[in-house]
Order: sequence, then structure tokens, then C-alpha cells
Amino acid sequence: WGDPDRARDDWGADSSAVQEKLKSVPVQQVQATFCAFAAILADGSVVTWGDPVCGGDSSEVQHQLRNVQQVHATADAFAAILADESVVA
Repeated sequence: WGDPDRARDDWGADSSAVQEKLKSVPVQQVQATFCAFAAILADGSVVTWGDPVCGGDSSEVQHQLRNVQQVHATADAFAAILADESVVA
């Protein structure tokens, strides 16, 4: 939701591409950069959407995003803390 004249789909305004993932496992937490979102799911995985420049495409690190405990965000990047206390950024 938001102002449709100001929101762009690639800024995270449209999560339809990841809705099935978001509905399949309960969402524990959502973090946001300027133009992307990251959701930690109850199984410790992470789903991202929005502008790839701002972290909306996590495909390059998706295989590492297991047992995620926390996600932190800056204006245009995410970092995940895993259960073993390592960091994926």
C-alpha cells in the first residue's frame, strides 16, 4: 500500500512475485532498506523483494541464508546473522 504515484514496483511496493513463499511459512520479521524488503520466515530462511540494487535480489547468497536469526538493514543493503553467529552480507 502507499501512494501509487510515488511507489514503484521495483521499490518493494509489489510483493506478488514472492507471495507464495511468504504464505508457505509464517513470517517472523521484516526489515527494509530504502527500496527493498527482507522477511525472515519461521524456518530460518529469508525472502527478499524490491529493487535488486537495494538488496531485493538475494539469489547470490540464498544458499547461505539458512538458520537466520536476525536481519539488519542499511539504506541499500542487508546483513543476516545466522544461528552459528556468522554473518551473511
